[in-house]
Amino acid sequence: MTNPEYDVIVVGARCAGAPLAMLLARQGHRTLLVDRATFPSDTVSTHVIHPPGAAALKRWGLLDRIAATGCPPVGRYSFDFGPISLAGAPGTPESPYAYAPRRTLLDKILLDAAAEAGAEVREDFSVEEVLFENDRVVGIRSGSTVERARFVVGADGRNSVVAKAVDAELYQDQGPLTVGYYGYWSNLPTDTFEAYSRPGRGWAVCPTNDDLTLVIGGWPYAELAEHRNDIEGELHRTFALSPAFADRIAGAKLESKLAGTSVPNYFRVPAGPGWALVGDAGYNRDYITAQGITDAFLDAENLAEALTTGTDEALRGYQEKRDARAMPVYQMTLGIASLQPPDEQMIQLVSAIIGDQEKMDAFARLNSGVTSPAEFFDPANLAKLTS
Repeated sequence: MTNPEYDVIVVGARCAGAPLAMLLARQGHRTLLVDRATFPSDTVSTHVIHPPGAAALKRWGLLDRIAATGCPPVGRYSFDFGPISLAGAPGTPESPYAYAPRRTLLDKILLDAAAEAGAEVREDFSVEEVLFENDRVVGIRSGSTVERARFVVGADGRNSVVAKAVDAELYQDQGPLTVGYYGYWSNLPTDTFEAYSRPGRGWAVCPTNDDLTLVIGGWPYAELAEHRNDIEGELHRTFALSPAFADRIAGAKLESKLAGTSVPNYFRVPAGPGWALVGDAGYNRDYITAQGITDAFLDAENLAEALTTGTDEALRGYQEKRDARAMPVYQMTLGIASLQPPDEQMIQLVSAIIGDQEKMDAFARLNSGVTSPAEFFDPANLAKLTS
């Protein structure tokens, strides 16, 4: 392929694609960012950004824009297992807070940042075909419009057009485990990311914009059909498993429709000749640990570095680096999404750290993604926590 107009075309302009385009454009790459949606627009999302994701926003100079939307910072995570509960700080001194901005706000901020960096942005642009020459991806087509690039990146989610076109190989493939529904309540104040776990049920609470509180609840995917005609009723039956929380939400008002989804769990091979995948297009996990946006941000940084080098070795390194970071969280997420009661080891661990704030903070950092499960569950660290 000679003289492509773009260095990189990014298909999908939300939490993975827009940061990737921004980072590439800031490095001087000719970058085209396209999306079939127009912005601002909403999308189904837990929309929690854990402290590592907030740290990325700070590195990019965008965290102040998120704060300026009025989205409150969250510096405390609580975990209620029924008989036992604890709370801790999820962040680090450099990045102490999580945020949960509405996607109508977050995605527009990210898109605008990409445009400001020099990326060309096209909204309402549907990719109909991924173009190949000699088994290498060389561009995209939308109607009669053809654009060519050295690399085409799929940042277009679970149903990625790019992933389908290149037949990206799946591994660690696991079907949906839970189904979740969420909405926004008024008169349910909190400054905490609250997580509740009961056998067969789980729910979480987090403050968001406009003095509203995001509440999401879920149950096993096997029960999808059983409850689909009474979602709100089943949510309230779930909340009743914590009488204290049920009392709180009884005085609140649901200000939105309930949105819901179930998602598969998988990794895809994320790169090949002339193409790459980022965000949910390359790796997806159950929403229950709310890691999607943070993962998308960190993957975008990782892929931007690999594409800047542009070698096969760099792209293999992108996959290796992604999997080394994400796989332990993926395995932990699958365990939590099983919605099984905590095993004896977990009960002993949580019981041992209750009342010790430093250790409870360590547990919160595990769940926020600051600390890898591989590090947290290392026998030497567990011995320290339980001593």
